[in-house]
Amino acid sequence: MRIIAPERISDAVARLFIDANVRLPPDIRAAVGRALENEPWRPARRVLETIDENADEAEARGIPICQDTGMACVFLEIGYDAHIGGDVYEAVNSGVARGCAEGYLRASIVRDPLRRENTGDNTPAAVYIELVPGDNIKITVAPKGFGSENMSRVKMLRPSDGARGVIDFVVSAVEDAGGSACPPVVVGVGVGGSFDKAALLAKRALLRPLDEPNPDPYYAELECELLEKLNALGTGPMGFGGKTTALGVSVLSAPTHIAGLPAAVNISCHVTRHATEIV
Repeated sequence: MRIIAPERISDAVARLFIDANVRLPPDIRAAVGRALENEPWRPARRVLETIDENADEAEARGIPICQDTGMACVFLEIGYDAHIGGDVYEAVNSGVARGCAEGYLRASIVRDPLRRENTGDNTPAAVYIELVPGDNIKITVAPKGFGSENMSRVKMLRPSDGARGVIDFVVSAVEDAGGSACPPVVVGVGVGGSFDKAALLAKRALLRPLDEPNPDPYYAELECELLEKLNALGTGPMGFGGKTTALGVSVLSAPTHIAGLPAAVNISCHVTRHATEIV
C-alpha cells in the first residue's frame, strides 16, 4: 500500500489547470497545421492562421488560450494499492482554486444552476474516478469551455437505428452547432451504456489524442466516416465556410441493454485542452 498525501494531488491539479489553459496539446496543434495546409478558402485560412498565432502567443506569454478557461473536469485513475491520506475531492478543489488564482484564470462556476452565485474560484470541479491496477494516481485536468459544451447532445436511439442512426445524430448535432461551437471542433462520441454513461463516454473520448487511432478497427472506420461527413458540411473555421469543420472524431463504446442504443455527442471547440500528470 502506497500512501499519497492530498497535498500532492492539489499541487498537481493546480499545475495542470494552468498548463492546460496555456498550452494546446501537440496533437491539436498538428491538426490545426494540417487543416491550414489543406484549406484553399482564404477566410478559413485566415481564421486558422489566427488560431495558430493565438496558441503561440498564449504559450509564449503564459496566458490563457481563451477567455473561457472552462469548467475543470478532473479525471483520476487511482491505483488499487494507492491510499489517499485525506479527502480527494477537497484536494482536487483546493488545486483548482489555487490554479485559478495563480494562473489568473476566469472564475466561471456558479454555486447553484438557477440562483447563479459565482463561487469566485472555479470550484467545485467535475471529478471522475476510476480504479485501476497499481499504486499511482493518474490525474488529467480537462478544462471545458461552455460555448461548445452547450452544443452537446444525448439521444436515446432505438437498436434498429444502428450505426446509421448514430452517424445521422452526430452529423445533425454538429450541423446544428454551426459556428456557435467555435469550429473547427473536436467531437467526442459515446455509444452504449445508459443515458448518463453515454455522456461520460463522449467526454472521455475527447481525451484521446487525435493522432492515436481507435484500437477497434470497426470504430476507427466509423470515426473516419464521421470526420468526412462533418467536414463536408462546409461550416468551416468559426463558421466562415471551408473544408475543416472538425479536426477529429473520437468514439468510445460500452455494453448496453438489449432495448436501447444511447448515444451522446460532446462537442469541443478548437481549444480542446487537457494535461496529465502521474503522482
